[in-house]
Amino acid sequence: MKSPYGLDILDNCTTCSVREQHLFCNLSPSAVQRLNDITSPAIYPRAAMLFIEGQQGRGAFVLCRGKAKLSTTSREGKTIITKIAEHGDVLGLNATISNHPYEVTAEMMEPGQANFIASDALLKFVHDYGEVALRVAQQLSHNYYSAHEEIRTLGLSNSPGQKFAKLLLGWSAERGNSNHSLHLHLVLTHEEIAEMIGTTRETVSRLFADFRKKQFIKSNGSSLVILNKFALERIVQA
Repeated sequence: MKSPYGLDILDNCTTCSVREQHLFCNLSPSAVQRLNDITSPAIYPRAAMLFIEGQQGRGAFVLCRGKAKLSTTSREGKTIITKIAEHGDVLGLNATISNHPYEVTAEMMEPGQANFIASDALLKFVHDYGEVALRVAQQLSHNYYSAHEEIRTLGLSNSPGQKFAKLLLGWSAERGNSNHSLHLHLVLTHEEIAEMIGTTRETVSRLFADFRKKQFIKSNGSSLVILNKFALERIVQA
């Protein structure tokens, strides 16, 4: 079935055609059936908020299609994007398991599908299936190390150039860590990239221009090509 945004709605976890190695994907048949029974699929437009920082955790969302950005905002209004979530990611898990407010805001970056699992149903799912409990523990551990790495990037990098180079290398690793030219589809604006590395939009625009001039990257609209990965690694290690 097609949504108003032209997306194929994934309304049955047992017959999902895009199941991969994510938290709630490729579970045993009985666990997948239970997951299907407790999830509520929904299609969201771009800029829709799945949940807001400080809101009491009421459940988790399995992102089936599209991308979402997770962000946190200071009292002064400064925003940091902590992660770009993609299909297969489970959002709001920390708050749901710990019965705490959501620590970030989750906003759709493009039209997509997110299946909601209410807190009580998720906790019983974890209780009843040991394989799910293990996956959840692994995911929470991964979230901890990701947060630690984010702190290192923002707090220990000496310059915006280092942070920008490290971000590009991270994208490179996600796409296979090739040593050759790597083509990426850029879904972030300069403002959003600035929010990921703790700087200003103007600084990010200057970094793009500087890296293009030095032939580290090539960019045109949403198309980004990493031309010299070794040069970026030298900037990070400086």
